[in-house]
Amino acid sequence: MLKAIKTALVAALLSAVALPVFASGSKPTVVLVHGAFADASSWSGVIAKLEKDGFPVIAVANPLRSVKSDADYVRRVVSGVDGPVVLVGHSYGGSVINDAVPTDGNVKALVFVAAFAPEVGESAAQLSGKFPGSTLGGTLGKAVELEGGQKDLYIQQSKFHEQFAADVSKDEAVIMAATQRPVTEAALGEPSAKAAWKSIPSWFVYGDADKNIPPKALSWMAERAGSKETVVVKGGSHVVMVSHPAVVAKVIEDAAAHK
Repeated sequence: MLKAIKTALVAALLSAVALPVFASGSKPTVVLVHGAFADASSWSGVIAKLEKDGFPVIAVANPLRSVKSDADYVRRVVSGVDGPVVLVGHSYGGSVINDAVPTDGNVKALVFVAAFAPEVGESAAQLSGKFPGSTLGGTLGKAVELEGGQKDLYIQQSKFHEQFAADVSKDEAVIMAATQRPVTEAALGEPSAKAAWKSIPSWFVYGDADKNIPPKALSWMAERAGSKETVVVKGGSHVVMVSHPAVVAKVIEDAAAHK
């Protein structure tokens, strides 16, 4: 009996050593913001890993209307969270989180997942064209005309797999293509009003085979932001959170653990 108790105590101590550095109930909430041509379900694999590891998670439905209005919405979501937040953006979602940090200071870290990290005055379109390599323009379908001269942009479903999610299975890419959310043309050209990465520690993860945002642009933005950790996924497409959820979740957890 005594031997069994000792064995149980040793096992408990060993498992405690393997636990993250957070005290019980103290893990920050992870707020995930998807980008253009995607939706909140693109975070499913990342969410499963984070929740398994005990992190509260909110996957925001990004409106994709304008940087300002999208950021205002995300800011309200973040302001409603009790306790510290790790704010994560994918693609255009990086522009949004960059402008969405509340003034109450509850955002402890930013994570840019194949995402834009603009300086004040820079737009997603401008950053995407800073280095050669993006082939997005040629894959866009006929724009949907909106009131006021605005346009909604989609990727042609027949070109979605190769352009957006080349390292995802064809079957999954077909579903992603059919359910993609459009972004307004104006949002991609809208200059950023803030640059949260200047004052909040930032992490970056992206694929070296990204066809939407040139990897050189992503590397340049990470270096400019003084990234605490930059992870480059070999062969990774623009949707590394779908194709490599464990890698992306690990970067988010690293950001959450940062003191």
